[in-house]
Amino acid sequence: MRWQQRFASYQKALLQLQGAVELSSQRALTSLEKQGVIQAFEFTHELAWNMLKDFLQDQGNQNIKGSKDATREAFKVELIGDGEQWMAMIQSHNISSHTYDERTAERLVEVIIRDYYPLFVALKTEMEKYRP
Repeated sequence: MRWQQRFASYQKALLQLQGAVELSSQRALTSLEKQGVIQAFEFTHELAWNMLKDFLQDQGNQNIKGSKDATREAFKVELIGDGEQWMAMIQSHNISSHTYDERTAERLVEVIIRDYYPLFVALKTEMEKYRP
């Protein structure tokens, strides 16, 4: 099933993000490392919502067009727990291309590490329940 292939890719992306989160707990990140956190977030988020879309379609829901639809439906069926934070994540993903502004990048990295990373981990744990 396609969602399982995406899940495998998601887990790899999450490992990359985890490395950055762990590093940030040991020392301050350099500007280049912060850009790496943002890129890892973008990649992980993209895989997350596409995996959710594929999973939900596999369950019979064919009406999912984009990340907002996937997020709403995943929340509705309790694949994700904090729908508001996941919707905020979509907004963050949309502004992440504007991280040439150092303050914006700094705030985004903080939110990724503090708020979004735990949501990604929770999603991984939830989706593991559905693997054969």
